[in-house]
Amino acid sequence: MVQAYVLIQTEVGVSTRVCTDIAELTGVVEAHDVTGPYDVVARVEAETMADLGRLVLAQLQQVPGITRTLTCPIVHV
Repeated sequence: MVQAYVLIQTEVGVSTRVCTDIAELTGVVEAHDVTGPYDVVARVEAETMADLGRLVLAQLQQVPGITRTLTCPIVHV
């Protein structure tokens, strides 16, 4: 299982809707509105890195109002 935090920037005024929309996607464990340079932070999980990439590119980035994402895979050392 691969997990990551996805830091999300949105258009002005839509972060709450974006947070609600992405929280419903399969693979999104949790999503939160935050303040600072990013508007929403999501924790996601997938079976493989390839599946994680598909989740971010094919599902998450397609949510209207998202302008940029930064994916930070979780490492276990």
